[in-house]
Amino acid sequence: MQAELAGLVLIQDRLPGRVSTVLGVDAAYDDDGSRAFAAGALMEVATRTVLQIVSAEVPADFPYIPGLLSFREVPALEVALEKLTQAPDLVICDGQGIAHPRRFGLACHLGVLYDLPTIGCAKTRLTGEAATPAAARGSRAPLVDTGRTIGAVLRTQDGVKPVYVSPGHRVSLETACHWTLALCGQYRIPEPIRVADQIVGRMKRQAR
Repeated sequence: MQAELAGLVLIQDRLPGRVSTVLGVDAAYDDDGSRAFAAGALMEVATRTVLQIVSAEVPADFPYIPGLLSFREVPALEVALEKLTQAPDLVICDGQGIAHPRRFGLACHLGVLYDLPTIGCAKTRLTGEAATPAAARGSRAPLVDTGRTIGAVLRTQDGVKPVYVSPGHRVSLETACHWTLALCGQYRIPEPIRVADQIVGRMKRQAR
């Protein structure tokens, strides 16, 4: 299924003329992995104001299998995103885009499912090789797998551990890096993802 759906992924810029809102999404699980928590934070780009927060808690029916994580996370994210009152101009995910063994990570899955421009911004590398980028904010190194550039290792803060950025759908790598950096304030992680991460963390603690 991933191989088939990967053929639908568009790695070219097909964004609105002006990106006014960005949705950050994240998911987490309870301690025994039986329940999934998902959250989305819709942010206004110009003011960094959070316009809406949506969340969901559902049974985690799909097992944890490396490389198939989106099939475990998407059901919870779908329930959360159904609560949005407006569609975002861009989605940024705590996860991979095409920087995935079958070029179909979470950001691709959501992008194809909703036909939205999406970016994958992961804290760890799943596949590919890259040099270490320079220490300055904005420095990056190409992430390459089997001779193809599938993403970038991007430094979002001076001297801070980089993130792994890749296109999800309807976004080029250059644009994915631009928006990831633009959405990072004083933290390593883009602000919409950071807010979503705080929400799922709180949900997980409250469920204990």
